[in-house]
Amino acid sequence: MNLTPPHVRRTAFSRLRALVRLMRPTQWVKNSFVLAPLLFSGEFTNFKSLKIELVAAFLFSLASSASYVLNDIFDIEHDKLHPVKSKSRPLSSGACSIREAIGLLIVLYAILVVAWFFYPKVIEVISAYLVLNIAYTLVLKHVPVVDIFSIAIGFVLRVLAGTVALGLDMSSWLFVTALSIALYLGAIKRRQELRRSGHSGRAVLKKYSPALVNQYAEMSATATLIFYSLFATMNKPKLVVTIPLVLFGLFRYWYVVDQLEGGESPSDVLLKDWQVTLTVLAWAVACAWALWPTA
Repeated sequence: MNLTPPHVRRTAFSRLRALVRLMRPTQWVKNSFVLAPLLFSGEFTNFKSLKIELVAAFLFSLASSASYVLNDIFDIEHDKLHPVKSKSRPLSSGACSIREAIGLLIVLYAILVVAWFFYPKVIEVISAYLVLNIAYTLVLKHVPVVDIFSIAIGFVLRVLAGTVALGLDMSSWLFVTALSIALYLGAIKRRQELRRSGHSGRAVLKKYSPALVNQYAEMSATATLIFYSLFATMNKPKLVVTIPLVLFGLFRYWYVVDQLEGGESPSDVLLKDWQVTLTVLAWAVACAWALWPTA
């Protein structure tokens, strides 16, 4: 029989829920980039390859959560002054303490250290990601243009983690396409932050203008379509059927950004806009059909 008072149990549960929120599991959808090499290598029918890719994606999810926790610890005072983050972020709202956040951070790092003994190549890439995010938290997010590229490189490292997990070399076409779409998402993020919060959202926004980040987004979207189309036509002609889906996805995403005020969080768009979700699923199925091993 549990003799712990109900209000104590509820408090413990609420703190646990706050720690889970601190890890931002809804953002883990970004780590699906880790699975891109599995799809384009045609290894998705190989159970062993699928297993190691899922492990790599999970480890990258823990690493990204560690980066969110670290960022929230450093930004707690700034977040307390933000109209939205002061209520939504567990640390700035008081739902959990800095001590609890540091404890969670240590646990996440410890898991990654243990994982190094089993998946050293993957953890090497993840270590680069963690170092990049520490630099981003402390310095890079305050430097215009560099901040957007830092976000984009994080996505490229996800793809690289999936590549090394399979023991493959990263395709130059996959690299430049991943970089282009990541720059597009990063530019859109800054655009929406600027549009919603003005220059008060974060310090670096004072150095941007709506017109400038719009140009960045448009240029990156165009590069994404060009490089993906070249990648598709030069590597596997059947992938041509996926190009209209990519084009529609870019159009729909821009519509969500411009007309529905979304886009500050790519994960939220993917999870909440059914047309974007359906397009991504249709694209994945079309890629699997085009790349299905014939022997």
